[in-house]
Amino acid sequence: MGLKGFVEGGIASIVAGASTHPLDLIKVRMQLQGESAVPNPSVQVYRPALAMNSAVGNVSITQVVSQPRVGPISIGVKIIQSEGVAALFSGVSATILRQTLYSTTRMGLYDILKNKWTDKETGKLPLTSKIAAGLIAGGVGAAVGNPADVAMVRMQADGRLPIDQRRNYKSVVDALRQMTKQEGVTSLWRGSALTVNRAMIVTASQLATYDQVKEMILNKGVMNDGIGTHVTASFAAGFVAAVASNPIDVIKTRVMNMKVATAEVPPYSGALDCALKTVKAEGPMALYKGFIPTISRQGPFTVVLFVTLEQVRKLLKEY
Repeated sequence: MGLKGFVEGGIASIVAGASTHPLDLIKVRMQLQGESAVPNPSVQVYRPALAMNSAVGNVSITQVVSQPRVGPISIGVKIIQSEGVAALFSGVSATILRQTLYSTTRMGLYDILKNKWTDKETGKLPLTSKIAAGLIAGGVGAAVGNPADVAMVRMQADGRLPIDQRRNYKSVVDALRQMTKQEGVTSLWRGSALTVNRAMIVTASQLATYDQVKEMILNKGVMNDGIGTHVTASFAAGFVAAVASNPIDVIKTRVMNMKVATAEVPPYSGALDCALKTVKAEGPMALYKGFIPTISRQGPFTVVLFVTLEQVRKLLKEY
């Protein structure tokens, strides 16, 4: 039963991740908007969210705010125009590897813990236990999948850099090889603390909310155990996960994407430093940059994830 949970979760996660990859790419590009530590600030024509009236270095925040805002649709169109339609799937190989490592682990482990902690007599599991199972499963899964996560972020963000400064990874394998060769093995776990924290929050909120809402719908007799129930519970789970995880996701994206040149001071010394610099330069709402594409991606991703998962469970029910 334990192995079966990993297989079911892995198949559903890969299908969901690959099908919603373009939305995730747009989200990453939006989260990097307004970042001051970029190789060529002139290419950043994006406006920070609710920036404060203060100065950072020699650049006035008021001057930055005057720049036009670029939304998810505009970014998607710009990517297609400047990089081609195929660019929307930049880093999809890393996404598939990430889902294979991270999501397969978290989904399988959550299933094991949920079955172990469920009361054998009543068949019920308290919400707190579901959240605890999600926290543990998410943390373990993130630690396993962090190298693929770093590669995915870099491959998705590469197109925003000037041509002469792009990394031009050919695939996720090439990305992992180059990172190891140029920056050391430890670079594969850059931002791992953030990844683990985010994964714990996402898994706990997403899986626990889905199970809880599904149980409520079935117990109250609102709908039968079918597609309607699965979609409704999935949307609720996706929304809760997006709200809870977006701030950490923004910081994680920036830390993973930063270039660390030899003998130069890194743009950020860590997660806290990145968070403070981001809020100081761009305002507190900068932590919710990319929220629209995040929820736009979390919604479809979560629906595809759980609907596929339920169907796979039916197919593998006899095994």
